Amino acid sequence: MNTVTLDAEQQRAATRLCELAGQLERRGRLRGRSAFRTSGRFLPLPRGPHPRGAGRGIYLHGRPGRGKTMLMDEFFANVTTDRKRRYHFHEFFARLHNAIAAFGELPAALNAVLEDVELLCFDEFHVHDVGDAILLTRLLEALFARRITLVVTSNYPPEQLLPNPLTHAKFEPAIALLRTHLDVLPVDGGQDYRLLGGAHTGFAAGIFVHGECPIQGRVDLAIAHRVVHARAAGNDELTIDFAELCGSPLSAADYLTLTRSYRRWTVCEVPALHSVPMDWRTRWTSLIDVLYDADLELNVYAEVSLPDLIESSAGTRDLQRTASRLSRLSGARVDEIR
Repeated sequence: MNTVTLDAEQQRAATRLCELAGQLERRGRLRGRSAFRTSGRFLPLPRGPHPRGAGRGIYLHGRPGRGKTMLMDEFFANVTTDRKRRYHFHEFFARLHNAIAAFGELPAALNAVLEDVELLCFDEFHVHDVGDAILLTRLLEALFARRITLVVTSNYPPEQLLPNPLTHAKFEPAIALLRTHLDVLPVDGGQDYRLLGGAHTGFAAGIFVHGECPIQGRVDLAIAHRVVHARAAGNDELTIDFAELCGSPLSAADYLTLTRSYRRWTVCEVPALHSVPMDWRTRWTSLIDVLYDADLELNVYAEVSLPDLIESSAGTRDLQRTASRLSRLSGARVDEIR
């Protein structure tokens, strides 16, 4: 963190992460092994007794681009152990669903996915579906029963997850678990670091074009026991229409599967999101999350500019994050995004 000046909330979060690193280090020594070791690059580790229980986790929340992932990743990199895992949350949940399908029950699925993990980090923790909310509650109960230390980033504080008043009560037990076992800290300063620019590689190497896609054609693509129609697929590249990707009942796990075959994506005919059904918007958000986290090049050919793409789509709560990520594409007119 030598090149980054932390604001007050980032500093508070960094200090707490350093306390946790020290607690995990001490816990490792008490168990007769040096399972957790820190290099000291992050921040000087505090000396003396720690005021909180050893291994109590951390929940960082705030708007996109405020440094939550930067802080968690620096912490994760500097806790030296082979008993740690770091996942984008939708990737972990996809793995968990697959393991439950294979093993038939949550305990066996967790054994397969986590093995002997003691430190688990989730980036972009969120939940939209009531079915996932129920499974997530069971997951949290199991993780805390196993004394796994959890560090989480999210765009929302726990109380704002699954906000629909018709379903929110189903998630209240999970909120109580998060508040009981994690220190909840805001990281929500005024600077969106993603708008500062940087190396134009991976996801940021892509373009956003308000116009027609020049690539034509039709290729049948098999995914998740169904067929979608792409414009082109091959040589590590996929060109496909928005309606095929987001109008079909595909999940984040399906998008992850496609990323293993295609490293350069072009999505055509992206409309103003207020004009499509809510489930299409939700899939679009999931798709952008998957491609961004995998750092794959994305080219977007849209029917409207980026500000118009997201205008009047307040019903999709994660669109602020999606807009922040799309703003990294060349031609996205970052200065007009609100």
